[in-house]
Amino acid sequence: MRKDAHPILLLPADRPRTSRLIAFVLGAATTLAFAPFGVSLLAPLLLLPLLYICLTVAPRDAAAHAFWYGFGLFLTGTYWVYISVHVYGNAAIWIALLLMVGLALLMAFFIALGGALISRLSQGEPWLLLLIAPAAWVLVEWIRGWALTGFPWMAFGYGQIDTAYAGWAPVLGVYGVSFMVTLSATAVIPTFMSNTPRGRILGIAAIVAPWLVGGTLSLMDWTDPAGKPVRATIVQAGVSQDKKWDRDQLRPIMEHYLAATLSVPDSDIVLWPEVAIPALDDQVETFIARIESEARRNGQSIVFGILERSFDRSVEGRIYNSVILVGGEERQAYRKRHLVPFGEYFPVPPSVREWMKMQNLPHADLAKGADVQPLLTTPDGLQFGVAICYEDAYGSELLYALPDAGVLINVSNDAWFGDSIAPHQHLEIARMRSLEFGRPAIRSTNTGISAFIDADGELPWTGKQFEPEFGTADVQPRRGLTPYAAAGNWPILGLCLAILGVFWIRNRARL
Repeated sequence: MRKDAHPILLLPADRPRTSRLIAFVLGAATTLAFAPFGVSLLAPLLLLPLLYICLTVAPRDAAAHAFWYGFGLFLTGTYWVYISVHVYGNAAIWIALLLMVGLALLMAFFIALGGALISRLSQGEPWLLLLIAPAAWVLVEWIRGWALTGFPWMAFGYGQIDTAYAGWAPVLGVYGVSFMVTLSATAVIPTFMSNTPRGRILGIAAIVAPWLVGGTLSLMDWTDPAGKPVRATIVQAGVSQDKKWDRDQLRPIMEHYLAATLSVPDSDIVLWPEVAIPALDDQVETFIARIESEARRNGQSIVFGILERSFDRSVEGRIYNSVILVGGEERQAYRKRHLVPFGEYFPVPPSVREWMKMQNLPHADLAKGADVQPLLTTPDGLQFGVAICYEDAYGSELLYALPDAGVLINVSNDAWFGDSIAPHQHLEIARMRSLEFGRPAIRSTNTGISAFIDADGELPWTGKQFEPEFGTADVQPRRGLTPYAAAGNWPILGLCLAILGVFWIRNRARL
């Protein structure tokens, strides 16, 4: 870097501790680009200084700055882990803080890898940065989405759901949106560093093109209506997590869902949240049988979450987090496939599990559903692609339901996160899935945010949080495949790997 550069540009070299603190603050502020704040433009603007640092310092220093940026991002963006573990999970404060900070540190490590890769391959050349930075950033986003069971939260594309960049989602998915946002941010650097008019024009084009093309793509209708709209009702009891499993609450909760369902006999579909009834299915069989009878009498499909006990291949019985559909000739069940580590299963040795039991902490595992399951289907033939809670953060895992599913269903229990930003972030993720797949979604949660989501990701109705809610709307099933639904993440991953592979080989050849 030139010694006559502006002092602020010399901070990474002259005052590295101050520079890393600034990186932490920039990462923390990037959370404002996501729901519920929605200041989408902050994502590329606040990423820009980090990209410049990666261009101008050695890989080790770039990794350090990227680490602190990532730590700030995930510490502020996922602080709600503390609420779920301590406030509602009843774990000690130190355990909750350890898990919250540990998750942020782990995610920051992945960001650091991206920073080192960007620095090493770009080698101080601004025009190389233009391709390398978005490719490395997206590859790291994808890797942290599956490594160590995966945590795809806070991918940059989610924060752009209401911008022109979102037009890329049906084509390249959320990672494609992340790529385009990062590309626009990166292009600012070679534009300002270029010494020629031609270079500045090309840079400006690279800044604007992803936004303009995305806006054009958003005008396209990738899927078609399939049949007539169906009448759907969402029911939300609004019972807080600290009261839900109180045995005195079981009957009032069941009566609430029953009364709400009986009040809408003209609805084709009635959806209740994840584990709507706080009991095992065989403990409330009489109640389920009544719901099933009412559904058949009214020609409805009632869909609800519950803990399902199955004795198949197990003497003691396996417990699944399931969604049950009643109203047809037979009951149908979808069993959650992607379980939450330390929430629904505990990847720890027996000695640690025994300690957790002694500390009165959750320690029992739920069973994992099969990777491919029959789609829930109404008597009229409408099929659903179902995601339970955390599962809808994994877009590629829902591809098995397409093209057969005409409507998406998401049930969740975001009561675990209290009045934090997590329920808003989760709704943002659910909206992205509808946009990627070109399918409307019906989303019911225990305490909010329940919503109807159109195939373009828009929200015709959202419920209030922390109180009983009731919403009815006509939902238009869709058919056909978006480019993303047809190919998944492979096109954008292939592009990123090709870019990084070419420059890796180029650098090796120059040694």
